[in-house]
Amino acid sequence: MGFLANLCEKFSRMTHPKFDDIQALITVARERSFTRAAAQMRVSPSALSHTIRKLEEQLGTRLLNRTTRSVAPSEAGERLIQIVGQKFAEIDEGLKSLAQKSQSSAGAVRITMEDYALTSLVWPKLRWFLGQFPNIHIEIVTEYRLTDIVAERFDAGIRLGGIVDKDMIAVPIGPQERMAAVASPAYLSRQPAPKTPHDLLDHNCINLRLPTHGGIYAWEFEKDGSAFHVKVNGQLTFGHAAPIVQAALDGFGIGYVPWGMVAEPVARGQLVLLLKEWMPPFTGYHLYYPSRRLPTAAFAQLVEALRYRG
Repeated sequence: MGFLANLCEKFSRMTHPKFDDIQALITVARERSFTRAAAQMRVSPSALSHTIRKLEEQLGTRLLNRTTRSVAPSEAGERLIQIVGQKFAEIDEGLKSLAQKSQSSAGAVRITMEDYALTSLVWPKLRWFLGQFPNIHIEIVTEYRLTDIVAERFDAGIRLGGIVDKDMIAVPIGPQERMAAVASPAYLSRQPAPKTPHDLLDHNCINLRLPTHGGIYAWEFEKDGSAFHVKVNGQLTFGHAAPIVQAALDGFGIGYVPWGMVAEPVARGQLVLLLKEWMPPFTGYHLYYPSRRLPTAAFAQLVEALRYRG
């Protein structure tokens, strides 16, 4: 049996072959000294000597010839280093390159979020961020469904904090949110304004179809610690909030959307805020990502740029 085949057979019988043990052999052979090699590897010379001795016992052959003045590879050690040394050098360079890349502010980040979160919270901060970090590339996918960011290879997602899975790291990117029921003055001139959420059953309400499960969103209200849902009816149903606002502006009924989307139309008198006392604030938007994810420098920079500081 040839040397290489014999060595491979011995390796296959080793209980736990270790990368570090082979690297220790290569370092000692290169430095021709246990003391210098140990200093490079930040271990004691005795610990390094024990590592080499254990490797020799596992392989059943002497790998280093030791004298009182020098250390040199044996014939078997030299052949082993020739066989694996180049590969180990490539691995080492690859690891160094990866480490350098992770420490630089460059790379790509892919995020899923709702269009409202993008326009109201993310984009105002991204305008500054993109100018400061021109080597960071960001892909944003806007959608309402609850996305499995791991399965679909997103780096992170942005959703309301209350619906983020518990095994995720969640970073707030905005203040508390509040839903708002609104209608145009023209619509309210034809129909008296609702005084309680249950009065909505007598109104033409603009519905939202939830994309994850396909159901119609039941409007949520709370007062004096009591929470309840109202399943409203109406002529229109949309899959996004933006057309709901436009339909309300055009007088087609009552819409129920995040307050930030209608604050300006309400201030201008284009829409009227309804049932304000039934709409308390709730947890705002969070950026979330798997707890086991090792953030790159680019990703960490983006998280810090988006973080809400109150």
